[in-house]
Amino acid sequence: MPEVHVPDWLWRPGRLERLRGTLRRAAKAARARYWFPHIPLALALAGAGALLLELVVNAQRAVLLADFPRHLIDFRPASMPYVLIGVAMLVMSVGLLFRSRFAWIVAVVLTSSLVLSAAILGHGGHGGLIAYDAVLLVALLLAYAWFDHTSLAAGTLFALTSTLLLLIYAVFGTLYLGAQFSPPIHDVVTAFYYSVVTMSTVGYGDITPHTDDARLFAVSIMVLGLAVFATSVTAIAGPMIAKLTAPKERRMKRSNHFLVIGATPLAYNTYREFKKRNQPVTLVMPQPPVSGDIAPEDLIVGDANSLDTLRRAGADQAQAVLAMRADDSDNAFIVLAVRELKGKAKTVVAINDSKHMERIRLVQPDIVIAPEVLGGELLAMVLSGETVTSDFLLERFFAGAGGPRS
Repeated sequence: MPEVHVPDWLWRPGRLERLRGTLRRAAKAARARYWFPHIPLALALAGAGALLLELVVNAQRAVLLADFPRHLIDFRPASMPYVLIGVAMLVMSVGLLFRSRFAWIVAVVLTSSLVLSAAILGHGGHGGLIAYDAVLLVALLLAYAWFDHTSLAAGTLFALTSTLLLLIYAVFGTLYLGAQFSPPIHDVVTAFYYSVVTMSTVGYGDITPHTDDARLFAVSIMVLGLAVFATSVTAIAGPMIAKLTAPKERRMKRSNHFLVIGATPLAYNTYREFKKRNQPVTLVMPQPPVSGDIAPEDLIVGDANSLDTLRRAGADQAQAVLAMRADDSDNAFIVLAVRELKGKAKTVVAINDSKHMERIRLVQPDIVIAPEVLGGELLAMVLSGETVTSDFLLERFFAGAGGPRS
């Protein structure tokens, strides 16, 4: 096997780090976190659904134009699953815009079904669409981490859409196979009645299938009906239970207040000290507090890196925003997010690792607190007999940020 020569410039130290830094700066300049990758993927999924529906319509155009709308009942049963998939893709693309985890799951299932069916049955001259779907499937799988939102609205949308699609499938199929039922079904009202009765598995027995095709069709309606019902309950019940069991936010007038962000001992103690001094203070935590740890009067549960969470907490109206999370990078991002709100709040950053001091200074917070750095210096001064003055402490606090922002 011949030896593969890799150019030396690819292995130069620091080149990969500089490339990553360039990509991060480009993403920040383009504000990628607000639109990528969920918006491009939503548009791509909607495009896949529209292309699929276009293929089905083109295949049926001659029949539909011959005698509309009577020949709607002549719609090929083999085309119906593709119509359902195409419509479902269009609907789920809306869910992807809101980074819905459920919409992502459904989108992956639908795209996978198209790719697998093409691999098993052959693409039939539509290789371009299948390649598009395959690339879309890979992109969806790679973007798994970005779709982490559970939403009651998204679950309700899925339940309504899936029920409507199944009902369309059942009515059209019943009309197509109408002569194979006893008594025969030739009108939409009777087809709708039979579809609902079969989907709900009630089965009054007044209309019965008498051929194998009709019986198999009835079985498919029952199986799909049970699946849609079970999945819809899960999609709606999960977010609803989470919403009902989540601790309610105690709302106060958030103006000229202090905003403490974090679930660390430093954040808890800072919150308590503000309360002792009867200062208006709001606590923002990523997760609900453990019972007994702390019982804040004004609590926001959410990701403080999100502008929506900061707006709910009134960061643009606060006196000061104190970023005291355990991750120094999160604290730096919070300062940048507060800056985007264009409020007048001072920013305070707690540094957990002294190695990050210089990087934190780049975001220019008003106050930097580094307990391990300052604590070590104070301990050395006291044991060495040096005098610790209030001016020294204030200088250390404010000097760490590189001076107040203009």
